[in-house]
Parts: sequence; C-alpha cells; structure tokens
Amino acid sequence: MGWVLTLCVIGSAVITVRPVGLSGGGLVVAVLIVVNSLALLARHLPERWVPPRVTPVWLTAGVVAAAALIAVSRSGSGYLFAFFVVGHAGYRLQPKSAVALAAFCSMLCGGVLYLDIGPGHHRLPWVVGLVTGTTVVLGIINRSRRRAVQAVIEAAESAERAARAEAQAAVLTERGRIARDVHDVLAHSLAGINMQLELADALIETGDLEKVREVNRKAHSMVKESLKQAQWTVHALREDSLPLVGSLTAMLDSSGHRDGLTLTGTERDVPSQVTQNLLRIAQESLTNAARHAPGGEVHVELVFDAASTTLRIRNSVATRAVRAGAGSGMGLIGMRERVALLGGTITAGPVTEGPDAGGWQVEAVMPG
Repeated sequence: MGWVLTLCVIGSAVITVRPVGLSGGGLVVAVLIVVNSLALLARHLPERWVPPRVTPVWLTAGVVAAAALIAVSRSGSGYLFAFFVVGHAGYRLQPKSAVALAAFCSMLCGGVLYLDIGPGHHRLPWVVGLVTGTTVVLGIINRSRRRAVQAVIEAAESAERAARAEAQAAVLTERGRIARDVHDVLAHSLAGINMQLELADALIETGDLEKVREVNRKAHSMVKESLKQAQWTVHALREDSLPLVGSLTAMLDSSGHRDGLTLTGTERDVPSQVTQNLLRIAQESLTNAARHAPGGEVHVELVFDAASTTLRIRNSVATRAVRAGAGSGMGLIGMRERVALLGGTITAGPVTEGPDAGGWQVEAVMPG
C-alpha cells in the first residue's frame, strides 16, 4: 500500500506540475521533481540501511525540496511531497525532532504563500502552508503503534525463551534425579556383587569349597536384591507411591538386619517424593554399612513428627574384615542433593558414644 501511494504522488507530480522543460525554470522544476521523488522513495528503505545521522539530513532535504517545488511550480501536487515527507519524519524520528522538522516545513511552505513566491499561489491563504506540518501527528501515531507491537512481540519472545529455559532446567533436574537413582541401584549393587565374587576367587585358592558356596549363595541373594531395587527405581521414575514403612522393612530383611526398624510417633502417609528419597537414602546407607562395616549391627529409626519425617540409620563397628574397595564417591553427594531438592537437612558422621560408638550414622529430616 505504501508503494502505491508513493508512486501515485510521483505520477501526479509528473503529470500536473508545470512548467517542466530542459532549460530555465522548466529545468529547475524537473530537477526538483526528481529530488522530491527520490526523497519520497527513500521512505521505503529499511531502517537498518539508513544510518541514524543520515535520516534527519535526508528528511530535512526533502522538506526544503518540497517547499522549493511549491515556490517554482504552478500545481498543488507539490504539497503532497511535503505532506508525505513530514508524515514519514514523525515515523522515523524521535517525537521532539519530528515536531521540530514539521514546524520548519510549515514555516517554509507558509512563507512561500505569505510572500507570494512562485506562480499560481496568490489565491491560496498562507495558512494552507502551515497545514503541511500536521501530518507529523500521523507519523508519530504510527511510530508509537509500531513500537507497541514490537514490545508485544519482544515480550512474547522473552516469555518463550524463559519457558524454554525453564523446561531445560526441568530436564536437567530430572536427569540428575535419574542419575542418582541409577547410581543407587547399579553402583552399589554391582559393587557388592563384585566384592562377593572377589571373595569367592580368594577362597577358591584356599580350597574351602563350603565357604565358596556360602559366598556364592550370598552373591545370588544380592543379585535378587538388585533386581528388587531395580523395580523400586522403576516405580520411583514413574512416580508410583511406595509404602515407606513396608519398603524399609523389606529392605532391612533382605540385607540381613531383620527387626532393625524402630518407629517413633504416629505412622502416616507422606508425600510420594519424600518416600522415594528416604528409601534411596536408606538404600545408600545400608550399602555403605555392608561395605565398610561388615558384620556390624544396623539400626533404623523412622520418626513421624507433626511437620517432618526423620530417618536415622546407625551401624556399629565391623565384626569381620573389611575388604578394600573404592566407591564411586557420589553416595553422600547424591543424598545431600535429594534432601536439598525437598528443603530438608541431612547429617552424616561417626558415632562417638553408646553401644554403636565407632560406627556411622546418617540422619535425614524431610518436611512433610
């Protein structure tokens, strides 16, 4: 639509503006028509193509050329150049600069009529020249509307970027949770099984087949336990609700510490995420106890308070030889991450008094 209006204004000037010729006043009019046409066509150049310092110079030159064309021609079509150039000034320039240029255009065109400069304009009141600057208002309105649309688009793009960032953060958080679950199941279970197999290799060299069979049976038992833990992990990833007390009891039974669970307070249902993370912390602690304190007693206490649930796992000193074995180093880090995600606290350290002195204790307090 803009191109159509521009071409109509140029065509109207070429057809109606007189005199036009190759010498004298006709040549001046022809040159001014060309200059005004170029100034008008420049409206359609993208803003990034025109340096900010060039824009006011070009528009000012267009205003001067339009006023000059009015002064030397006999057609009112010359006013159209002034109207469109000033309107575009309101669109391209800041309001203060645009209004100043519009006032300048009104003074020039009004002065041409007031001083009766040029042929054929003595019948027009000089106020008509002042009107040429009013189109700046339309340009300013269009500029404001464009800025408003750009602001809406930028806000939508910013919201989209924020949504993508939030989704990415959620994905990373979920990956971290899955990594902890995989560590709990695979690293611990495989480490325990590997320890039993190494022990079996050592016993084979002694020729004590009965102990080899016992270690082999224990390795098989650990494999079954690993499968059970894998099922727990699948449930956790699917966010299925697991019974906290029943799962802890089964976990202790399978690890050889039957009747090792003590309940304090009134048992109640806790949020699914709390249950999942407490079970993972218990699994981590029991695996560490079996690795670092084999043969030692393990006591698990579950405390239900009004606003929190506390899991306390304590093991005594080892009663059998501890076989050297490197852990992954991620166990305690994983437990702390689990508790931090739910706004809880966790402490871990040696037991310094009581019947379990010299052992290790982990205590996790989870809200809910």
